[in-house]
Amino acid sequence: MVTPLSRAVMLAVALTGAAQAETAQNPLTDSPTWEMLREDVTGAADLAPAEGLFTVEAPYRAHDAATVPVVIRQTDPSAVITGAVVVVDENPAPVAAELSFGPAMAPLEFELRVRVNQYSNVRVIAQTPEGLRMGGRFVKASGGCSAPATKDPAQALADMGQMRLRLFGEATPQQSTARREAQIMIRHPNYSGLQRDQVTQLFVPAHFIDTLEVRQGDELLFTLTGGISISENPVFRFSYDDNGAPALQVRATDTEGNQFEQVLPKAES
Repeated sequence: MVTPLSRAVMLAVALTGAAQAETAQNPLTDSPTWEMLREDVTGAADLAPAEGLFTVEAPYRAHDAATVPVVIRQTDPSAVITGAVVVVDENPAPVAAELSFGPAMAPLEFELRVRVNQYSNVRVIAQTPEGLRMGGRFVKASGGCSAPATKDPAQALADMGQMRLRLFGEATPQQSTARREAQIMIRHPNYSGLQRDQVTQLFVPAHFIDTLEVRQGDELLFTLTGGISISENPVFRFSYDDNGAPALQVRATDTEGNQFEQVLPKAES
């Protein structure tokens, strides 16, 4: 006899199995597109697998193709990762971001959100003193680069450049070398050039953040060179060693020549 309790247990087991299966079934797949792109992205450099150095987390089926989370998590804390390139194979502009990391970011745990225009591999190519290492996930999503902006265009431009810092865990900004987790959000429409104005139906010209630099005091945390594949209102979540500086300094530019700079106090976040 199947009791209500046994039904609940079986359902829980089934859901857990389904979740594990979904996680297991989205490794990188064979990609003719990547074979054409590879030389432009990495040149003739050898590419070793990421196993043992870092993992990449991204959903098998994206809930929102315009905001797909990608998490890079270092698994060997003794290794050095100096930078990374994030590539979405099937996007019109496949290189989503080029990143460089300061020593305080080690061991690396970094999340960004990207647009995925059609079913595609999302790969991360990490730069190390020993060479390039690659990992990634296959993501089922479509229409991310052409999805309409979520905000009224006039309001989006009015809010452009506003920034917010959120710290996770107990705020102890004066504690030297404490490991912290932070999230920086930047208001910017990050137009891809593939979206249509909902009134005129004309394409909205590309207009996006192309450089970003984050520091604590004089110490560099990370830099980013971005393209059209970074999501609207970019969000970056990361762990770092807190050096005791009272604030993070964020500088950004966009493709229209706008410059945004803000000091984000840790104590007020």
